[in-house]
Amino acid sequence: MRLKTIVAVLGVGAVVACAPVQSGGPSDTGTDEKTGQLRVWLFDEVNRGPKEAVVKEAISEFQGRHSGVTVDVQYIQVSSRAERFKAAFSDPKSAPDVAEFGNTDLAGYVSAGGFSELDLSKWDESKDLVPTVLDTAKVDGKTYGVPWFVGVRALYYRTDVFTELGLKPPTTLDEIAPLARQIRQRKPELIGISAGGKYLFAALPFIWANGGDIAKQDGGKFTATIDSAEARAGVAKYTELIKDDICPPATCAGNGGDASVEAFRAGKAAMTIGGDFNRKSVDASSAAGKYGVVPLPGKTPGSVAPAFAGGNLLGVMKGTQRKTLANEFTQLLASKKYQQKMYAAMGNLPTFSDVQKQVSDSDKFLEPFTKTLQSGTKFVPVTPAWAKIEAQTVVPTMIQEVVTGAKNVETATADAAKTMNAAFAS
Repeated sequence: MRLKTIVAVLGVGAVVACAPVQSGGPSDTGTDEKTGQLRVWLFDEVNRGPKEAVVKEAISEFQGRHSGVTVDVQYIQVSSRAERFKAAFSDPKSAPDVAEFGNTDLAGYVSAGGFSELDLSKWDESKDLVPTVLDTAKVDGKTYGVPWFVGVRALYYRTDVFTELGLKPPTTLDEIAPLARQIRQRKPELIGISAGGKYLFAALPFIWANGGDIAKQDGGKFTATIDSAEARAGVAKYTELIKDDICPPATCAGNGGDASVEAFRAGKAAMTIGGDFNRKSVDASSAAGKYGVVPLPGKTPGSVAPAFAGGNLLGVMKGTQRKTLANEFTQLLASKKYQQKMYAAMGNLPTFSDVQKQVSDSDKFLEPFTKTLQSGTKFVPVTPAWAKIEAQTVVPTMIQEVVTGAKNVETATADAAKTMNAAFAS
């Protein structure tokens, strides 16, 4: 899902997948008209101007290549996307030909029959898409979208505080809690690290780095593994951060991603886990000029904890009557050229490895994030059931139960696994 948009709309932390009610979806018409109007849906922005300017440039280029073709773009609200797409899947006449959508929405939309499988083999640029990012556009090994941008998180830290206390950023995941505890002990006015009981995408790297996962897939069926020994070790390591001597539960248990980053912005925390998309807001805060970013470390020195690969895709609707034009416009707008332009306009992190290197070479701030991407990212279970699990806040509830003392790690993870398995079975 578009992370910057979600920060404003949904308060992530959590990328909420609002999959539509499953239906048969539109059928492939078999028609492939080469002229007429191509309809496109893109997500609206708080400040749409820079995005719209890049899109208009792409439209002008595309129309210049195709006589008799016009491109009409509608900007839709993220908060109402589920209803809009549900209606589009039911009525092809109201549907676009090309659409932007969140990668966590993918499984539900494919299950609803809304998007066409894409063949990227003849698109030369596709070979440079980061493999783990391209995986976020796949369901059962088939590709249904082109990653338009990606967002990952890393460890923000206050350079002035670390210098004052003679400290260095942590080099392993296990070092974070003792370091944060030391900071709070020496500077009680600060939270050692701003974590959150509802901050799903800060917790997941701890689970993944310890060898655990949310669920496993076998024969097309998912089974929860959040109660495995490895996952429990990750849950224990993350929930250790939300304690009175680091990030007090009374303050932090109810926090999601926005609130966690806000504490850092407000000068109340020495560290936090934030995304490349949080940069502008941090630079406009009291932490401006006094912070650094490093990859969230893994279990061993020099390793990087796997991060959640958030972001948006561009896809072709199954019911389009202009399949060739739709595919060509998708590839143009998602191309290296226009991803570079979107980065310059919006700060969107590109999904091509060579373009990522180009932008990080010109902007050292991005190095921790591109290194994180290059080290390998992970994703949530690609199944329509994930929307239900996320709507039920299963994992955040589990974390909150542990940090408030309502349940121990074993009981909380076991209960979460039962709830997940019920959703997977449904």
